Amino acid sequence: MTGFSQTRLDRIKTWMQRYVDEQKFPGSSVLISQKGQEVFYHDCGQRDIAASQPWTRDTVVRIYSMTKPVTSVALMMLVEEGLVHLDAPLGQILPEFAEMTAVVPGATRLDQTEPAPSPTLHQLLTHTSGLTYGFNLGLVQTAMAEADLNFGPSEGTLEDICQRLATYPLVFQPGAGWEYSVGIDVIGRVVEVLSDQTLDTFFQERIFDPLGMTDTGFAVKDGQADRFAALYTPLAGNAMDLNAETKGSDPLREIDRAEGSPYLAPTTFSGGGGLIGTIDDYAKFAEMLRQGGALNGQRLLSRHTVEFMCRNHLAGDIASMGPSSFAEQPMDGVGFGIGGAVVLDPARARCAGSVGDFSWGGMASTFFWVDPLNDVSVVFFTQLSPSSSYPNRAELKALVHGAME
Repeated sequence: MTGFSQTRLDRIKTWMQRYVDEQKFPGSSVLISQKGQEVFYHDCGQRDIAASQPWTRDTVVRIYSMTKPVTSVALMMLVEEGLVHLDAPLGQILPEFAEMTAVVPGATRLDQTEPAPSPTLHQLLTHTSGLTYGFNLGLVQTAMAEADLNFGPSEGTLEDICQRLATYPLVFQPGAGWEYSVGIDVIGRVVEVLSDQTLDTFFQERIFDPLGMTDTGFAVKDGQADRFAALYTPLAGNAMDLNAETKGSDPLREIDRAEGSPYLAPTTFSGGGGLIGTIDDYAKFAEMLRQGGALNGQRLLSRHTVEFMCRNHLAGDIASMGPSSFAEQPMDGVGFGIGGAVVLDPARARCAGSVGDFSWGGMASTFFWVDPLNDVSVVFFTQLSPSSSYPNRAELKALVHGAME
């Protein structure tokens, strides 16, 4: 088994401090485990600059799209119970999606559409459904952004949002391409319907409680407010704009903090981006995946199911599917599984890694990966949006692999 050089692991501390000193991140933390044993932890900087509160191990952060693997695990638990299969059309479970349309190639108006089949659950999970995000580029994307259709924390119930979403056309025919989307948010609603539970209740009872994730949820819990990190952006405009190039005068402009945050009392349980939690909590989730679906005697999924999730489910890599946006990570040499990215060829991805690495990140620049080859799991937390601001993910992977012996 590959071990680690502690001297080389210390380079990560220098790298983290440099991001703070250069006012790129307010603060951050990194947790590395191998074979279930912690081999490195470090934090630095501040979770709230205005209040001069240090970044600590129990800091609570917005994990945004790192919610997606959790929702994907939830659905696969229901698949294992025989309640649904992945080729099921979405419209069979959510009738509002039964009759779909897609914009025609080259459309210049939103009404230039053609009939489309209801996407399958598998297509939603792998971002090949034709759904999209408002921060992507295009007609439907712009319309969603203008309508504030983002599955944000204050948009109402998943049922209501999905009914609104179903009135928009798909951006391509299901299966014809790859585009990062709200598909796994919709999967969250599927979990609710199939389990007859709200998504927050399902997560709590079926995932968080068994794994001991006591600090994770959709809302800031009692006693968490003083540990809830502020959120920052270097942009002058929309902090969720992955394609923005306009930097503001303040590289760490505060855009959300505990006082008055929508996460104090969210109405939307976003399966695509709604969770908040601590680094130790998410490390438990990552370790459950690395250990094949179980942690500390609590089994969520079969090992075979986790191996299935962590395989590439695309015909090639993401780049071969013709995405037009989404710049959070490499697309060459990287495929996509159930709820996360899968490294196919580190050389083509131009990023240190192992074949089979399973990973995903969040809009506030958080990131995790599980390396089955070296029995390693890594979680990185910070709070800067958008995640495309700096190449911290590639840099951290290089640092971690550079410390392996």
